[in-house]
Amino acid sequence: MRQPESPGRQWRVPPALPALKLAGAVALPALALLLDVGDRVQLALAVVAAAGLAGWAARDLVAPVRLAVDPEGVTVIHGFAGRRRLPWAAVERVTVDRRARLGLGSALLEVDAGESLHLFGRHDLGADPADVAEALREARPR
Repeated sequence: MRQPESPGRQWRVPPALPALKLAGAVALPALALLLDVGDRVQLALAVVAAAGLAGWAARDLVAPVRLAVDPEGVTVIHGFAGRRRLPWAAVERVTVDRRARLGLGSALLEVDAGESLHLFGRHDLGADPADVAEALREARPR
C-alpha cells in the first residue's frame, strides 16, 4: 500500500498587511477632506490612491496564499488572484536575490520556471525569502 505523501507548505500575506492597507485607504481621503483648501484635484488624487490601496488589500484578502509547495510541485499566484501550478520538472531554479539600496537591504525569492519568473518578497510570504528558498529546495524530490 502506498504511503500518503507528506503535506505541503504554504506561505501567505501576513493578516495585518491588508488591514493596514485598508486603514490607509480610509485615511487618505479623510486626510484630504480634513486638509481641504478648496483644491478638488487634491481630493481626487487621494481618492484614486485610496482606491489603489483598497484594490491591493482586496487581492491580499481574496488570495492570501502566494506560494505553496508539495511533493508534486509548486503553486504560485498568477494575475490578480489566479493560481499557476508548476510541476517540479518545470522549475529550473529557486534563488534569492539580495540587494542593498540607500542603506536598506531587500531580498526577493525567485522561482524560475523557464518561460516565467515568479518573484516574492518578505511581505508576500510572511517569512524570510531565504528560509522559503531552503524549504523549497528541501521539498523538491531528488
